This record gives sequence, C-alpha cells and structure tokens, in this order.
Amino acid sequence: MSGADDHLNALDATFLELEEADLSAHMHIGGVMIFEPHGDGGAPPIDVIRAELEARMKELPRYRQRLSSMHTGGLHWPQWVDDETFDISRHVVQKGLPEPRGEAELLEWAGDYYSRRLDRSCPLWETAVLELSDGRWAMASKTHHCMVDGVGSVDAVYTLLDTSPDSEPAANGWPTPRRTPDPKAAQGGSPLLAPLRLGAGLARGGLRLAGDAVGAAAAGLRLGARGVNASLHPKWARETLSRSRALAELLVKDEVIAAPPSSINVPIGTRRRLSVTAVPLSHLKEIKASLGGTVNDVVLAATAGGLRTLLETRGETPPSQGLRAMVPVNIRSAGDRLALGNRITSLFVHLPVGEATAHARYARQVDEAEGLKSGTQGTGSSAMIDLAGHAPPVIHSFLARGLFASRLFNVTVTNVPGPQAPLYAFGSRMLAVWPIVPLAASHAVGLAVFSYDGQLFFCLNADRDSMADLDVLASGISTSLDELHHLATEGASVVTAD
Repeated sequence: MSGADDHLNALDATFLELEEADLSAHMHIGGVMIFEPHGDGGAPPIDVIRAELEARMKELPRYRQRLSSMHTGGLHWPQWVDDETFDISRHVVQKGLPEPRGEAELLEWAGDYYSRRLDRSCPLWETAVLELSDGRWAMASKTHHCMVDGVGSVDAVYTLLDTSPDSEPAANGWPTPRRTPDPKAAQGGSPLLAPLRLGAGLARGGLRLAGDAVGAAAAGLRLGARGVNASLHPKWARETLSRSRALAELLVKDEVIAAPPSSINVPIGTRRRLSVTAVPLSHLKEIKASLGGTVNDVVLAATAGGLRTLLETRGETPPSQGLRAMVPVNIRSAGDRLALGNRITSLFVHLPVGEATAHARYARQVDEAEGLKSGTQGTGSSAMIDLAGHAPPVIHSFLARGLFASRLFNVTVTNVPGPQAPLYAFGSRMLAVWPIVPLAASHAVGLAVFSYDGQLFFCLNADRDSMADLDVLASGISTSLDELHHLATEGASVVTAD
C-alpha cells in the first residue's frame, strides 16, 4: 500500500537527482563492521543472518518498498510502493575475499563495493557478509540517502546490534538466553543505535546543504516574501530578519568568496578506494585536555596536517587562507535526538593547511571554532535547509544539478561520537567500524570519523583514479595526531592564535 505521505520529498529526491546528473556520484551511505569469530570461527550461517534481519525489520516497512519510478523530474516526485517480489536473499548476500583474506583485502573489496550503485528497481539497500582468514567476520552495509532519512535514518543492518552477547533472537534461527525486550525497540530501534543514525543523518545533512545552496537566490526571495506579512507577527519579523542576515552572510563568505583551488577538487570517476586509521580515543582527549579546544578540534587539526602533507608531496603550496571543510553538525535538542529529520545543518570550517607546525595549526583551528560559535553560520545554513524543497520536481532537478558547478568547500569531514560500550551481533563482539561518507562532485576525498569502544576510526573515501596517493594523506593525518599527542604529553601550553 502507498499513500500521499509515501511520496519522496524534495530533499530526499535531491540524492537521486545528483546520481542522475553525474555518473561519478554514488549517493549511498553505510559502513563496514568487523566482528570477533562466531562460534568455532567465521560468520553465522547466511540463512540465519537473513532470518534474523528480516524479523527485526518488521518496524521498518520502507525496507520492503521500492520507488514507483527510477527517475525524478516532471511534475511529481516518485512514491514508495510495496515490492511484491521482495526477497531478503537479494539484499543480504555472502561474499568472498581473495587470499590471504586479511584486512587489506577487505579494504580493497570495500572500495569496489562502494563504487557500485544500488539497483533502483529494488528496495534501495543491501548488506554483504564476509569472512576473514583468522575467524573474524564482517558486515558491509549500503543504503541510499533518499531512503534512509525516510525511516528516521535507521540503517537496517544496525538493528542486528545488541548491548549484550546474550540477546534474545527475533527469529528462531539461533538459540541464546532470553533477555527483557527493550520497549523503545518497537519505536524504531534501540537507543544504542542513535549514534549510528546520527552518522547517517550528518552525512546526508552535509550534502543537503550543498544542494540547497544552489537555490539560495530563490530562497532569499522567499525570505523577502515572508517579510511582507511580518508586521502581523513582530516576533516572526525579528526572527526572519535575523535569519535573512545570517543567510546573506553565509552566501557572501561561502559562495561569493569561493573555496581555494586544489588538486583534491577535480573531476572524479566512479571507482573508490578506502583507507582506515584507528587511534585510541584517550589520545585525543589528552590533547584537548592539555592544549584546550575539543576532540573535534583535534580531528580537524590532524586533518589539516594530513592535507598539508598531501599538497606538499604533490608540489603544491598550501593556501594561506586554508582549505574549506564542510562539517555537518547536529542542531537537534537532546529530547528529540532519535528523530533527525531536517534538524541537521553544516558549518564551513577553514582547515589551516598553511601553518607549518602542529602547534600553530591547532591554535588556528581552535580560534576558528571560537569564531564559528559566536557567528551566524549555523543559522544561515538552517535557513537554507528550511526553505529548500518548495520548487516543483522539474525545477528542483535543475537546481540540484547546479551543485556540480559550485565550489562551496574542498572536503567533507564528519566526526560522529559513537557508543563507548561494546556492541554485539549474534553473540560476536563488534571490534571495529569503518564509516563511509559519500563524495560530492569534483571532491576527490572525504573523511568520516567514528568513535566506538575507546577507539576513533578515521575512514577516508576517495576517488581511485585521482587519489592514487591516498596513503600519503592517511599517513599525514596519523603523523599529525602523533605530533599533537607529543605536545600534550610534553606539557605544552594551552594554544592561542596570534
């Protein structure tokens, strides 16, 4: 069954349009989760995984629905309709790794996996199960943006995660001791999934902002139209004026003044390569405790250090004004954190790649963060998000395509705090998470950072053809983190900008 509420909205449709506009765009999110051996080693039987996932998906009907049309445009958005031929075996598959079946081979396989789009004739998600030679196993998930937000940013595979190795199965496929059901699970998933839903929403919100910026001129006109009736609502008038000014400031600073040119902003292909670095979360906390700032400042400063190394290795002079990062942030209150919706915005943050030392870069990064806290960027970004989506599909499609001519930012960096207690699937402890952030047009690399169980995982997603030297960037980030940690342990003073 389908109804009026089953139409895609304009923001969801944007991610279909971006794929239609450029073959290099793959608008799926996801990640790779690695688990300790199950039973005598390897993964649970694939039929058991399928049965359990299908049983736990009962509260997620969207995962049994497909698009009524595989294309956007025209006068109406596509609808979600039931897939009468739904078969879980098409969406949960077993895959093999080449010998010696280690993490290197898994990383290479994942790059190829995230290089391929989802089939729009089916429900837009899939999960692959793989086994490593040492007995560990992995699940790699891929879900389309247009679908994920429609169910509250719940990725189906995450419903398999539990807080205990002795969790009650939803299906009769694997015997374990029973536990008291979580009453919140029936409302769309356990609270432990909130950070994972947030990760999906942050990545989506970041790309959404870039798309909305294309129609910012029209958005400004709509703001002006609202102002005509503002005299009837003084409070609304003040809010509208404030948001209008914030929007204008954002457009001047982040569109008229374009991000600097860089070799990481070139036309990209369809193939991807990944690189993952894991560091103790405690190291970043030691850095921010000694040098000031936040864990996110540490992440951004380390990213700046890695990008500086990459540019210098390529013979480029790092721009003195820095590279511009799009950093998605959550603006939802604690009370409604589980339902993300449109309460995601982004900030444009300058990464101080022009500074030669780790200490100077960190000082500039902290100073940049302080400036953003007192500025109106978040309000301006929110205004664009709130005003997006009013154009008919045929016009909205044109606006979405305009994203490919923009230079709002050089790189996307997401940093999502995850659960610090271990999670389990089928009794196997989850050991690692490799998060994926999609690439916008002419953006050759993006960084997703996820913290879990005392570790911070830096996952770089890059264009395979133009980022053959991705290991240089990964190594540069790791070296920059080591430099900052050394400064912290040596008792360096709290940083301040000049």
